[in-house]
Amino acid sequence: MNTQTMTTTKEIKEVLDKLNIKELNAAYSTGLVWGKPTSKVTKDIFSPTDGRLIASVCIADKNDYEEVITQAEKAFKIWRKVPAPKRGEIIRQIGDRLRLYKAPLGKLVSYEMGKIYQEGLGEVQEMIDICDFAVGLSRQLYGLTMHSERAEHRMYEQYHPLGIVGVISAFNFPVAVWSWNAMLAAVCGDVIVWKPSEKTPLCAVACQHIVAEVLRENNLPEGIFNLLIGDAEIGKFMANDNRVPLVSATGSTRMGKQVGQAVGARLGRALLELGGNNAIIVTENANIEMAIRATVFGAVGTCGQRCTTTRRLIVHEKIYDAIKERLISIYQKLPIGNPLKEGVLVGPLIDKEAVSSFTHALKKVQEEGGKLLIGGQVLSGEGYESGTYVTPAIVEAENHYETVQEETFAPILYLIKYSGEVQNAIDIQNAVKQGLSSAIFSTNLLETERFLSHWGSDCGIANVNIGTSGAEIGGAFGGEKETGGGRESGSDAWKIYMRRQTNTINYGTALPLAQGIKFEV
Repeated sequence: MNTQTMTTTKEIKEVLDKLNIKELNAAYSTGLVWGKPTSKVTKDIFSPTDGRLIASVCIADKNDYEEVITQAEKAFKIWRKVPAPKRGEIIRQIGDRLRLYKAPLGKLVSYEMGKIYQEGLGEVQEMIDICDFAVGLSRQLYGLTMHSERAEHRMYEQYHPLGIVGVISAFNFPVAVWSWNAMLAAVCGDVIVWKPSEKTPLCAVACQHIVAEVLRENNLPEGIFNLLIGDAEIGKFMANDNRVPLVSATGSTRMGKQVGQAVGARLGRALLELGGNNAIIVTENANIEMAIRATVFGAVGTCGQRCTTTRRLIVHEKIYDAIKERLISIYQKLPIGNPLKEGVLVGPLIDKEAVSSFTHALKKVQEEGGKLLIGGQVLSGEGYESGTYVTPAIVEAENHYETVQEETFAPILYLIKYSGEVQNAIDIQNAVKQGLSSAIFSTNLLETERFLSHWGSDCGIANVNIGTSGAEIGGAFGGEKETGGGRESGSDAWKIYMRRQTNTINYGTALPLAQGIKFEV
């Protein structure tokens, strides 16, 4: 389907043209060469914003997968020999190109996924930021030196590229999470095969075009960055493929367990970023206005479809009623609508299946004893024709409810009361299977330090006086328990994309053995 015949707005056509996407029915790539998959199976992509058809994309099959992997293997043999700072230079150019395309790409993210335009721009900025981080990293892939117990011996560690890195990304961050993996893996000398969510493939197509421009300009081989639009079968191929030493998967815990089991069975590496059931603790010593602002953004941003979305608010009984009344007042006035319109704070859910999950969870939690305080409606009429707009909900609940224990990828905030010491709130927060993001609002140093101690929050992210959502790329991102244990983005997350090697060099003429072992022949 050519962009000239798409049944979408003129503005979005212009966005796609700016991103140099001309033939969307060729949304598949063996490296940089765009062509038609052998399967001939297509999928229609509709925007949750207005329900309109954006384009049809071809779905790759096993033959297409094999073609891409073969090309990636060839590219790796070349790319791994490029010095790391030179690889960093390519990533710098990609970051600069993303700066040029920030507005149209941010708009496409908003239109295809449904998050508000400001969040779409923020997601592209995350890509730019990780490129900048990766450029610096390209000169800091440090190993270690250590002293040998043997005379005239030297020991050190160094890191080498792994090979092909498979990236399976989710719809809610259709470009940022791929870039966290791809840019770090690329400076480490790896090549990337990307399977984006089949719900948001056009954002991936756009990124592939942008990267392709840079690689062509630098006379680099096809297959350094690869894209496969496909269903779950493509992910299964990656998970079971010995030629893909690392699979990074972002999505549900159910999906992550399947990927982890398959990769583990062949002793490969799995980097898993899975479900979250994130809580904010608000103590009696909190700055209430700060806590409210953080809660609202964390709970309704991206219409509750972030892995770091605030799903539970654990409030001390002394301020519980004040917090409840303030939240209800704000929720009554939330601007809900087209995410591309200025002033809108809540866009649509990704599709009608997500809407069903939202309404089912609300029904179930009320059957368990929860009290719906506000929200929970599915909107219809002018501006809501897609059937994917809902009013964010607040439910008074108990932490042990089965519905509260599970992650519902929708804007439902469970309001939970605690009494006594802050440890009681921490225990409530930790009493779920997931362990991604957490936060506490308190001006009491004893409370905040307890929260950050080893008997405090059991999550991979623990914040003080900021919310659960909105991580910076400088820190390692990821969680514990059923969140998967993976770490992406900043800090030393780069190490998972490389293999570590210990080297010992004997520069003497004797051959002493370690531990003083004598072995004379």
